[in-house]
Amino acid sequence: MDQQQILGLYSWGQGSCFRHPAEGLMETTVVVELHPRSGPAEPVRACRRCVLSMEDERRQLAREMGYDYEPGHAGGPFPP
Repeated sequence: MDQQQILGLYSWGQGSCFRHPAEGLMETTVVVELHPRSGPAEPVRACRRCVLSMEDERRQLAREMGYDYEPGHAGGPFPP
């Protein structure tokens, strides 16, 4: 899959990227939800650049561990 196809696996909306929140609002996607003991779940959002970086890390880890790489799970457990 190319980068645009990988990005197409995610739902995008306005938010702050967890890796660089100082850049303000931009197109982001939820990559994981944190569930504190009290209160509602907190979404963790990442921008397109960071999602692609996370996908590259997952692809490399899958190769090293002998798993098939399955895009679309940035921020999720490994293997999916």
